[in-house]
Amino acid sequence: MRIAMIGQKGIPAKFGGVETHVHDLSVRLVKEGHRVTVYSRYWYTKSTSSFIEGVFAKVLPSIETKHLDTISHTFLSTIDAIQSKHDVIHYHGVGPALLSWIPRLFAPEITVVTTFHAIDRKQIKWGPIAKIILTLGERAATTFAHTTIAVSKTIQTYIKDTYNVDADYIPNGVPVYTKNRNLSTLQKWNLSPQQYIVAVSRLIPDKGIDYLVKAFIALKQSNPAAIINKKLVIVGDGYNTDEYVQSLYDLAEGHDDIIFTGFQTGDDLHQLFSHAALMVHPSDQEGLPIAVLEGMAFGLPVLVSDIPQHKELIKDSQYLFAQGNISSLEKKLADIFRIKKSDLKKTTEKNKQLVYNQYDWDTIVTKTAMLYTHAKEKQARLDTLVYTK
Repeated sequence: MRIAMIGQKGIPAKFGGVETHVHDLSVRLVKEGHRVTVYSRYWYTKSTSSFIEGVFAKVLPSIETKHLDTISHTFLSTIDAIQSKHDVIHYHGVGPALLSWIPRLFAPEITVVTTFHAIDRKQIKWGPIAKIILTLGERAATTFAHTTIAVSKTIQTYIKDTYNVDADYIPNGVPVYTKNRNLSTLQKWNLSPQQYIVAVSRLIPDKGIDYLVKAFIALKQSNPAAIINKKLVIVGDGYNTDEYVQSLYDLAEGHDDIIFTGFQTGDDLHQLFSHAALMVHPSDQEGLPIAVLEGMAFGLPVLVSDIPQHKELIKDSQYLFAQGNISSLEKKLADIFRIKKSDLKKTTEKNKQLVYNQYDWDTIVTKTAMLYTHAKEKQARLDTLVYTK
């Protein structure tokens, strides 16, 4: 089957949950015998390589502005995918899905699939007009697609309640990780194993990194013994959010134990996960956070905000704090470092087991490939009914 992935920034994945998802899914689909094209933007990949792990990476231009980058690239990618006669066009995100009517109208033989990764219109960075457009994208994702995929049960319920559409639940996945024994990246940032808290995230307001910085500083002042010798390591960078990123640097000014590493991938990121004492993900808005799944897969205790998407992954209330509540986050940080090591280990083992039982890539790829097949069969049945009438 020839499959086109549209909407992501590109392959290989450098940052972003959608990009990581598409990269991992595409590579595995190729191994299953499918031909996959991932449409990419040069500003993101900085690569002109034709093939990445067997996946055809097709670089097309885009208008590199906050509001036009994705939609302009999606339009060109859609036209190219139609001309290249793909069997399936798979849109990732409700923004790109806004153009999913094009193949339905001009290439009815192509099966259209959309993955609803997040309720993007709720992100703080978007203004009123952008939120209206993203709402239209939600409608398109649930109207023009032959099949809509929800990456979390929360989103699946939202789609049903809002648009009366039964979406297929196929979550994000993570590979099987083993602890990275290398310490070179830690040495670069003057870190010691088990002596730092890690947060892995894009630096945008919805991710709540400012809550974490404020809570960490407050805890140092109110109860320094709780996190003695611990540092806070923030892995990630902004994306059209320069003012917010600068506000984080301003908050951390004068605190040498708060470290910003920028985006990290591959071995460097794995080292930072492997040797952390705790991962914190304070987000206000998520689809199904791959970073949290990765932290769990590396066997970390993970402290998260109590939004529904996080609670799908983290059930123990000891590891949940009230969304947006800095005092609650401060208290939970102190409490976690008082938990006995034996109890902490039981929790981390449960985390790993949950990931491997429910978010295993082999299962996810099989379900996705079957969904393509069933969607195409459903499309053929509908076409036959229309033709018969």
